[in-house]
Amino acid sequence: MLDFTYHRPRDLEEACRLLATYGPAARVLAGGTDLLVALREENRRLAGVNQIIDLADLDNLSYIREDGDELTIGALTTHGEVAASPLVRAYAPLLAEAAGQVGSLQIRNRATIGGNLANASPAADTVPALIALEAVAVLTSSQGERRVAAGDLLAGPNRTALAAGEIITALRFSKLPPQAGSAFLKLGRRQALSIARLNIAVILYWDENGRVTAARIVPGAALPVAARVPAAENLLVGSVVSEELARMAGEKVGEEMLRLSGRRWSTEYKLPVIAALTRRAILQAAGVKVDE
Repeated sequence: MLDFTYHRPRDLEEACRLLATYGPAARVLAGGTDLLVALREENRRLAGVNQIIDLADLDNLSYIREDGDELTIGALTTHGEVAASPLVRAYAPLLAEAAGQVGSLQIRNRATIGGNLANASPAADTVPALIALEAVAVLTSSQGERRVAAGDLLAGPNRTALAAGEIITALRFSKLPPQAGSAFLKLGRRQALSIARLNIAVILYWDENGRVTAARIVPGAALPVAARVPAAENLLVGSVVSEELARMAGEKVGEEMLRLSGRRWSTEYKLPVIAALTRRAILQAAGVKVDE
């Protein structure tokens, strides 16, 4: 394991001060389900890191709040808490579904939603859902606070656009209205404790005639970073969702995966699977019975 100095700040101000002091040599510890493994394995991404700042005492960063038409989730809220929250299940059900599929029960009770975003893994489960919800990350440092769209925070696989000394402190997003449907689907290598092989988050809005007015389609573990696929979204807008339309949108997602990720040894498997997973998620979000 890498040698490091351990810090346990009493409040956010002290945590930000420590980060400002140690700069690139410091890493923030939230749930620890990724960082501790990386430390133990002496992961090369931690080269030069010798200061660990544990946020365990910052209880005020663990909450789920309703604020008018928005929900705010503290960055230290665990996936288990997100999955079980009546507010999240009512107003952002795809996020509750995604959080409920992270790792095992033990991992869900430790891993945090802020940490899942900060880790920036292409296979993260909650990140596609957060992007589909157009969530905004609240970032705090010794210089103050700023807000960045969750998707814009991803700079590449396992890399973020967090500035030096910044901590993700909360995530905010609008509640889904009654005239919207959503879905999150995940395919792993096995039934339990599985890192996503592929996943997909979908949100559809429709008018009184059932025509799609807006769509958000975000595949995970398919692109270098989770991102929306406008070509697939635009295909749905203005139409009533059908099996054929959902199939065509799924193919668009596959084309985008091929364009951004290139052809690899896994492409022959992944290409038809991401297309099928997208089709199913679109039909589920639209309330159309899925034809297996």
